[in-house]
Amino acid sequence: MSNTKIVKALTEDVVIFENSERARTGAQAIAPDHSPRRAPRTGALPANSAITSSDPLQREVEQFLFNQAELLDGKHWQAFIDLFADDGIYWAPVSREQTEWLDSPSIFAEDRDLMTVRMGRITHPNAWSQAPAWETSHVVANVVVESASATLVQARSRFQVMELRRDAVRMLGGSYRHTLKRTPEGLRIQVQRVDLINAQAPWDYVIQGWV
Repeated sequence: MSNTKIVKALTEDVVIFENSERARTGAQAIAPDHSPRRAPRTGALPANSAITSSDPLQREVEQFLFNQAELLDGKHWQAFIDLFADDGIYWAPVSREQTEWLDSPSIFAEDRDLMTVRMGRITHPNAWSQAPAWETSHVVANVVVESASATLVQARSRFQVMELRRDAVRMLGGSYRHTLKRTPEGLRIQVQRVDLINAQAPWDYVIQGWV
């Protein structure tokens, strides 16, 4: 087929949209609210473990994270907050690309004072969100100690959470990044970053406690 015939066929048989419609392709042309595909991430590869699996520090960090999950599932809120250092921060950004919480919106960005306020809200006798059955089950795995010094430990891990509220089950998952500091009481959290894979998904209801 000649170039002239090809151009004629395209212009007669294919609708060409202008302006914003023209930029939509593939699934987005069918469903306008479909998010366009992001370019593949091209950052540095994840750091390998700084220690061997038999190192006592590996077990210490794993047991710390497992205990944190147990406290959440048992609703031992004060004990959970006590795992954080005095200057500790619990942070759940809205995207993996986010690098700070002071000037950008976040799902969570709480110091110990704000965490205490949240604890008071969800434990209040009139807390409507807690009236139906509300339970969680955390699984933490793939714990990697990226670096360690005499005072700080950097670790990452993966998590999955099953949350039950009334008769509905919701699944949450993603990665943790912990900056742990050595204190006389043991490891304490300086920063816990929670990257949810469904951070920007629509929610039937807001997250009540910590993930």
